[in-house]
Amino acid sequence: MVPALLPDAALAGDSMTPREIVAELDKHVVGQAKAKRAVAIALRNRYRRQRLPAEMAEDVAPKNILMIGPTGVGKTEIARRLAKLAHSPFLKIEASKFTEVGYVGRDVESMVRDLVEIAVKLVREEREVEVRARAAQAAEERLLDLLLPPSPSSAPTGFGAGSHDEQLARDHASSTREKLREQLRAGKLDAKTVEIDVAQRAMPSFEVIAGSSVEEIGVNLRDMMPGLFQGKTRRRSLPVSEAREHLTHEEAQKLIDMEGVAKAAIDRVENSGIIFLDEIDKIAGKEGGHGPDISREGVQRDILPIVEGTTVNTKHGMVKTDHVLFIAAGAFHVSKPSDLIPELQGRFPIRVELDALGRDEFIRILTEPRSALITQYIALMATEGVHLTFTPDAIARVAELATLVNDRTENIGARRLHTVMERLLDEVSFHAPDLGGQSITIDPPYVDRMLADIAKSDDLSRYIL
Repeated sequence: MVPALLPDAALAGDSMTPREIVAELDKHVVGQAKAKRAVAIALRNRYRRQRLPAEMAEDVAPKNILMIGPTGVGKTEIARRLAKLAHSPFLKIEASKFTEVGYVGRDVESMVRDLVEIAVKLVREEREVEVRARAAQAAEERLLDLLLPPSPSSAPTGFGAGSHDEQLARDHASSTREKLREQLRAGKLDAKTVEIDVAQRAMPSFEVIAGSSVEEIGVNLRDMMPGLFQGKTRRRSLPVSEAREHLTHEEAQKLIDMEGVAKAAIDRVENSGIIFLDEIDKIAGKEGGHGPDISREGVQRDILPIVEGTTVNTKHGMVKTDHVLFIAAGAFHVSKPSDLIPELQGRFPIRVELDALGRDEFIRILTEPRSALITQYIALMATEGVHLTFTPDAIARVAELATLVNDRTENIGARRLHTVMERLLDEVSFHAPDLGGQSITIDPPYVDRMLADIAKSDDLSRYIL
């Protein structure tokens, strides 16, 4: 049997075991073991499918996931970190954007087109890295052409003499060019100014029918009017350091095969794309209603073919969504998953309920992840020369007050910590430029002075925290 073809640039994260994937997610997201386990299995299943015989791999559908839990518990972060781990094209979009489709809402197929554009950018950046050495060499030659004055042509006085003089002139020019090359590489010419042609990226403005796109109209304007989109160039004087970067990028674009990039991007989307459908509970509604409920059910029926598997026309080519992984999420405070139409429910076979966050989780969120909030604020203040430290008791008190406000007002999960921390460090942040070289310790009395009164008053905490 012939194994299935792998997508371009086999993804590093795909070969990780579920246990390793969960361990990586633990570095960034606190708790939610069940959700991490579900997405880890879904990612590993892709690795398994890619190694099946082609005829069988085509029939293996992705196990889409429905995450159920209040806002701010890590649903989006888990999906985003998963995509980053696998180097997969990732798109987050709110299902509610399609609520008023036909009026001002977006066409559901636009999510696939957006995902393809993200994949094209991803693949192009990877190819740029591959050709950067060659591009840098070509850019160096162009810079030397700009820096070297044109060599004077020697008028031959005789057959032998002319030939000899020309050779001497060529040797001298070559020697001068190599000396300049050494100075250029040593950075001695970085401040020197050169004139280069820079393309203007201004695009012509035109209007299309509301809710439609170039692909829907079925006209490729770039092919139809290429001159309109070529753009103009203008001369700019740039320091050599900036000109080198610009010319390197320009040369890299020449070396990249954009047709190959588009093909690889489509393969990446079809085999590894992840679409995160947030706020799916906003389009869940019981049948038999009127007004918004009918609109919600219509949106579900519009989304259904994309999730089931269809072919979408994009400017880079036709894209099949049969093996795109969909992760849907919603709080489901008012509605419940069973309020979704049965066909859509059936396309999300894995259901995961995420836990609400409390004081203990908040302490871990503040301290454990690689870029924990406490770490971020310490680093930010360090840029002003202020040495900021937090006592463990102060961190526990911040977590306690954040939990208290969530219980008394709206529970917005870990997002409450951002609000509380900003309020806590309001004075320090404002006066930091004048406190250079000082050390400030945040302890429980400081936390209480800044937050306790606000946290205790329901009216104040609703408006301020």
